[in-house]
Amino acid sequence: MRNMGDELKTTAASMTDFNKRFAAIMDKVLVDDDVQKFLNDHQNELATDAISRGAAKLYEFCHVKEQVQNGEKSFAPGYFPHLVVNNHLIDISYAASPEEVQRIQQRKIKQRIQTIMMPKDIRQATLTEFEPNAERFEALNAALDFIANAKSSQFEPGLYLYGPFGVGKTYLLGAIANELAQRGIKTTLVHFPSFAVEMKSSIGDNSVANKVDEIKKAPVLMIDDIGADSMSSWIRDDVLGVILEYRMQQQLPTFFSSNFSMDQLAEEHLRINQRGDDEPLKAQRLMQRIRFLSRAVPMTGNNRRPQN
Repeated sequence: MRNMGDELKTTAASMTDFNKRFAAIMDKVLVDDDVQKFLNDHQNELATDAISRGAAKLYEFCHVKEQVQNGEKSFAPGYFPHLVVNNHLIDISYAASPEEVQRIQQRKIKQRIQTIMMPKDIRQATLTEFEPNAERFEALNAALDFIANAKSSQFEPGLYLYGPFGVGKTYLLGAIANELAQRGIKTTLVHFPSFAVEMKSSIGDNSVANKVDEIKKAPVLMIDDIGADSMSSWIRDDVLGVILEYRMQQQLPTFFSSNFSMDQLAEEHLRINQRGDDEPLKAQRLMQRIRFLSRAVPMTGNNRRPQN
């Protein structure tokens, strides 16, 4: 059986040791410049026992501040502690550091761009990296004009970028989308051949209408690589046609990229369906919407894609 007297002595010694350590910690905390300034600035607001009751808060403030200054990971990475008065007592609030504020802003900007089956690097595209040579100057100038007028109350048609493979059409769409995101405008980029395949797969789970609805209502829509694959009448009329009809009625900016000019798209792609049926009226009807929603801008130049 343990001796009660020995137990009390051990406990008393432990308490004395704890009090010494606590006193040493508080001595260090109370000479901190930020703590002293806070106590001096708010002495008339704090209760007479605020320091003793707020000892844990003062220690937390100094400890986290030291972690941040030393580049160590704190329990709230990216946030810096600030002493505040709360009901006449000492408390802590945490505010995002300038670096964290910038990271939050960048995340918000990225969230304004939705990509559907597009290359990942398109999210990093910028106008500053788009080389404005003579063959691409018209496209860049048209892009800058659209961006400058993007928040106008009047309808601003998008661009129909057309030209050979690898001249930077998709990259320019991504750069425009990123520039619009900086201005608070949401953009959806869709690789149309892949999207068409997904639509066919969505018939089985009855999700076609929801996906079409989401695409057609995008504030700015960019349809990439239209005309790359043959198109069924259903994709042309009930998917693409529905999307473009809605956007025309609502006057929503729409961009396209293609290897075909508008005339070539109508004659060589939209007019003939997958079964080989010639449907000129339906092609013309769709082209009316494309021409209303965008203006044609050619792009030429060298193929910039890596060559095997």
